[in-house]
Amino acid sequence: MIPPAKTKDLIYYLNLRYRIELIPEEDGSWGAIIPDLPGCVGGGDTIAEALEMLEDAKMGWLTSRLKHGDPIAEPSDNEKHSAA
Repeated sequence: MIPPAKTKDLIYYLNLRYRIELIPEEDGSWGAIIPDLPGCVGGGDTIAEALEMLEDAKMGWLTSRLKHGDPIAEPSDNEKHSAA
């Protein structure tokens, strides 16, 4: 008997290593995006704050997509990028 396929739930997606891009803004603040999750952005006065806001945005982004049954991309080939 074949075991059931693993459900890709919120915990599954939160444990994936998505590439993060940090963007310095002209005013000295920082933006942060996850290119594989369009529209998932964060920002703050410091890098740490931008990353914290991005984590909150990622949780909300993933929760919304799962709730509505929308597709969620898994991380693109991270070997081409530095780990973040």
